[in-house]
Amino acid sequence: MAREEPSSSAPGSSELPPPAGGGGSGSVGETPLGRRRRAPGDPLLIVCGCFSVVTAATALLCVAVNVLSAVQSFRFHGGDIFGGVFRCYAVVISLFVCVLETEWGFIIKFCKVLEYWPARGMLQIFVAVMTKAYPNVDRSDLILLQDIASYLLLACGLIYVISGVLCLGVLKRSRQKKAISRGQAAKDLEELEKRREELEALLLAERSELV
Repeated sequence: MAREEPSSSAPGSSELPPPAGGGGSGSVGETPLGRRRRAPGDPLLIVCGCFSVVTAATALLCVAVNVLSAVQSFRFHGGDIFGGVFRCYAVVISLFVCVLETEWGFIIKFCKVLEYWPARGMLQIFVAVMTKAYPNVDRSDLILLQDIASYLLLACGLIYVISGVLCLGVLKRSRQKKAISRGQAAKDLEELEKRREELEALLLAERSELV
């Protein structure tokens, strides 16, 4: 019986867990990185982003058309001041619509009502009407551009109004907040894993020095 005690203690020492910096810990540390995959984008946010790009491009087209119309009014119509000033207002509001589609926080902060899609759609419809109104130009190509820009922006405004009535804007803002919080959580997790790897490397260095 006295001889069996050292033989029973030997397997116990061999069953001790491997050190933290060994192969076992390396495989454990690499597993979360291998399993983690980038989450697919929200389809609603992707569609809304594409629609915002289309609306901003249409607003820029309205800006170009109104600038050309203003030049035509001031130069070739005996100095039509009222028509030129009207076009200048249309240019400014069209630029505002284009900037609004970027959802810049500074603009949304001071124009909270434009965060809601029905109000944004009505503003776009107003710009479309301004672009179509006052046809004081004689060039057929410029008239065609006015028609294209105004009807495109009118369609975008109607889509915004209908989507806002259906509460799609509220749903989009809710999912956008969730996506931002999810991205921040993933970023924090990556930083924690990098920190853990640095600590494991320091622990390995200290153990090698002690050995």
